[in-house]
Amino acid sequence: MMDEQTVRVQAEAFGEALVAGDVDRAIRDLSDELRRNLGEVLALLPLPARDVTVESVDLSGSGYNVVLRLAGETNEDRIQTRWKDRGGSPKIVEASHLSRTAMAEPEGLEADEDGVGASAAAGSASELEA
Repeated sequence: MMDEQTVRVQAEAFGEALVAGDVDRAIRDLSDELRRNLGEVLALLPLPARDVTVESVDLSGSGYNVVLRLAGETNEDRIQTRWKDRGGSPKIVEASHLSRTAMAEPEGLEADEDGVGASAAAGSASELEA
């Protein structure tokens, strides 16, 4: 039987797979219908994901709505997923984008005395490190 705790554990495992970069493992949590439209689903997710948090799990009709907060390289996105029992285990049957927030620049990148931001220099530095 699918209950809130089971769905939460499965949603956390989905998030862990995304953070680990294991998209194949994450895809196993998608319903067959969503797997057929995989490009559209993956386009919702800020990959690579640095952190995924389960914000809420709410019973809604015959399934659960789960809001995930995904932190990527430059954005933090909130995605609502709908989970239903498929073959005895919870699967994502719908996914929709709720919001996107630009991540703040790391501290220390404020404008220098000339009023010129250091973000351009930081971008160049990260390219050299890569």
